[in-house]
Amino acid sequence: MAKYIFVTGGVTSSLGKGIIAASLAKLLQARGLRVTIQKFDPYINVDPGTLNPYEHGECFVTEDGAETDLDLGHYERFLNIYTSQANNVTTGRIYQTVINKEREGAYLGKTVQVVPHITDEIKRRMQLLGQSGDYDIVITEIGGTVGDIESLPFVEAVRQLQWELPEEDAVVVHLTLIPYLRAAKELKTKPTQHSVRMLSQEGVHPDVIVCRTEKTLSPELRRKIALFCNVKQEAVIEAADAPTIYEVPLLMMREGLDKIVLKKMGISEYREPELGKWKEFLDKLKYPKGKVNIGLIGKYLELQDAYKSILESFVHAGAINECQVQIVNVHSEFITQENVTEKLAGLDGLLVAPGFGHRGVEGKIVAVKYARENGLPFFGICLGMQMAVIEFARNVLGLGDAHSTEMDPDTKNPVIDLMEEQKKVTAKGGTMRLGAYPCEIREGSLASRIYGVPQISERHRHRWEFNNRYLEQFEQAGMLASGKNPATGLVEIIELPAHPFFVGVQYHPELKSTVENPQPVFVHFIKAAKEFAEKKQEAKNPLMQGEMI
Repeated sequence: MAKYIFVTGGVTSSLGKGIIAASLAKLLQARGLRVTIQKFDPYINVDPGTLNPYEHGECFVTEDGAETDLDLGHYERFLNIYTSQANNVTTGRIYQTVINKEREGAYLGKTVQVVPHITDEIKRRMQLLGQSGDYDIVITEIGGTVGDIESLPFVEAVRQLQWELPEEDAVVVHLTLIPYLRAAKELKTKPTQHSVRMLSQEGVHPDVIVCRTEKTLSPELRRKIALFCNVKQEAVIEAADAPTIYEVPLLMMREGLDKIVLKKMGISEYREPELGKWKEFLDKLKYPKGKVNIGLIGKYLELQDAYKSILESFVHAGAINECQVQIVNVHSEFITQENVTEKLAGLDGLLVAPGFGHRGVEGKIVAVKYARENGLPFFGICLGMQMAVIEFARNVLGLGDAHSTEMDPDTKNPVIDLMEEQKKVTAKGGTMRLGAYPCEIREGSLASRIYGVPQISERHRHRWEFNNRYLEQFEQAGMLASGKNPATGLVEIIELPAHPFFVGVQYHPELKSTVENPQPVFVHFIKAAKEFAEKKQEAKNPLMQGEMI
């Protein structure tokens, strides 16, 4: 049977529970244990699929088509394993399950209550992955902050599991904040004390306290926290701010987080952590040999979490190319034909991001045209690919009114149209084309050189697709459909062979990029951007070409 680690948070949100959970999981995995992580979110939405990106950041899609919290992206990137629908549970899904059971008569006419019916369902979900036999340790991150009304059922479920399971099978790690008051020039432990006291009042006693802090914790401060929070001093872990999230596992190893957790769980047989690949990645990330400026054309740029997986994919691709990727945010709403040269000047590559709705669409189309006409490496994802198709139709095929029926239902040239199976769909939640689908790649294409295999599998999240009625026109004019779904003929990849690097994909490649396996399209895009930057530099400085001046 698996052992369980519960990660809770106090004082404030956004402390980094997901990164601490992923870092601990990485260390345990590196010691030879089979580990997975799950996230329990206290909001009543069944999943984050219908949430505005401004509200909750990106929606991460798993292999099996679950729309989940963005923290699952961190889990996959750190552990290099796939998560599933079982790895993300919300209050909405819990209540939906219990209510459905009540309607079916599963409770034999009893009054359905938060305790025991809701908490029993939470406990069942918490132990689901552990009972599969696939894992030694299951880490459960509890969303929200201790003391929130919506988090109470989850905390109560943890309390019950602490009582029901053997003592060494349930460990609680509490993440909290030690604020630094600049006026007083000292760190304050009182918020942490109150947070732990509140957790204890709800019946859950933390075994380990991880302290987010700007300054180093002195031994005296650690002793004070341990004394007032009733834990051993060795169980007070410093989590100082790090330049990159990928340094956190090494910082936690230095602090001994994994060892104290293993000790609490009674696990004495384990190897030294194997983190050679991780350290090699970090070295390349910290000491790049070059730099490229990549324009991120989007409309949710005010909240960087809206494009979290894309940004992390650039980190992975930059490291493997030994190149620092500098992201330049360009809001698509403010791009026009008149200012596009000014807006995109100095870029070495252009990525047009995914999204929904008509806002900012014309700016994306103008940006694509600039990249196509100026030989600027271009990469379009989902809606970004569709914008490349529309731009080509308008400016190369001469279909001036070409558009997507998402933005213009009455367009006479719907080069992007609603998928056939989506036309009868009315409910919004969980009804898009979701999850991993196969894609056959055309031999001899750029996509074939990028992936190196004839068939791939990538994750999707969309309703609209390339309209195959126009495919022959596009290919005759020079735009190649280099990847298609083998069952439906859906165009998955488009490219311009005459361009240095011009690729659009209908799927979301960023969802499968990890530290150990950077996504190939991102890797080759950054490589192309690097070559573009070098050519610009050579043009500026003829001496680099060996010329006499």
